[in-house]
Amino acid sequence: MPLFRNILVLALSLVCAGSALAQQQPVPPALAAKSWLLLEMGSGQMLTAEKPDERLEPASLTKLMTAYLTFSAIHKKTIALTQPLPVSEKAWRTGGSKMFVRVDTQVPVEDLIKGMIVQSGNDACVTLAEAIAGSEDNFAQMMNREAQRLGMKSSSFRNSTGLPDPEHYTTARDLSILAGALIRDFPEEYKKYYSMKEFTYNGITQPNRNRLLFIDPSVDGVKTGHTDAAGYCLISSALRDKRRLLSVVLGTASDSARATESLKLLNWGFLSYDAVTLFAKEQPVAALRVWKGQQSQVKAGFTNDMAIAVPKGYAESVKSEFVAEPRLIAPIELGQKLGTLKVSVDGKPYGEYPVVALEKIEIGNIFIRILDSIRLWFN
Repeated sequence: MPLFRNILVLALSLVCAGSALAQQQPVPPALAAKSWLLLEMGSGQMLTAEKPDERLEPASLTKLMTAYLTFSAIHKKTIALTQPLPVSEKAWRTGGSKMFVRVDTQVPVEDLIKGMIVQSGNDACVTLAEAIAGSEDNFAQMMNREAQRLGMKSSSFRNSTGLPDPEHYTTARDLSILAGALIRDFPEEYKKYYSMKEFTYNGITQPNRNRLLFIDPSVDGVKTGHTDAAGYCLISSALRDKRRLLSVVLGTASDSARATESLKLLNWGFLSYDAVTLFAKEQPVAALRVWKGQQSQVKAGFTNDMAIAVPKGYAESVKSEFVAEPRLIAPIELGQKLGTLKVSVDGKPYGEYPVVALEKIEIGNIFIRILDSIRLWFN
């Protein structure tokens, strides 16, 4: 997770100093939307964006944060998938889209997750929020703390559903951070729930509102949203040839438009860029000297496959150089930044990416610390 936050908070844009490479930069499509963004998930590289930091109403895209906190609670054993949760009158009365739970009944957590993700049920969200935090207001505070932790600097949450509130807002950039975190931190849950095309509860079958799940087999999520103020929004992700792109499209005019514009953006990204995998997940970039530790070396690398996107025809000209942090002294935490991978394309600077510790190194005993202190003094 530290690597993910570093990559997405930096969200480094392409640097193209050479005229030949600059001339080959693909021209992004213009979309009929208020704001949009396309991300190469392997590196956190932003391929194109329009007003990514404009503050907008997220509508039901809010439910990505509700899902993130729900999955976190399950992993922490605060709640369990099979655990039945009571449905309050507040949850039952919550307006907007519903999974149609009944007041004063109990619903298993997993059904509520499906109702939240597939059916976009506001009643499911409030039920989960109340169970995890005691109240929806308390849950909103958790949402804001988690947003800050993830590096979402321009977001404010006031509820678990995305129902309109003047102080409930976010940006395309922040939503890409959130969606990317959900996919990376909870891959099994993402795979299981976000590609579901329909869900039946209480005798009512509702289809997933994400039209791309029915149009493009490479799309496996993520979430739709709509209010009068927000317009029609869609965060979508597609996996083609082991390469994942994430698009955020906000403020289109219709349900069909958000699907059409999102697919246009995804197709452009896959067709205009080649993916180059620099290092596989947990493949060491280097073994670095550690001073005063129980081990004298630490493996440095990436916690996910490190792949960058380059314009078509430039894959063979990609080169990388690792620059380590000076004097690493124990303790070293898992995920701690240990250096930078500097990438060039066609001999020109292209991007810089943090390289982190693939293992934890504890402080060594007193004899190791004394000996290494002497060595450091002479060095």
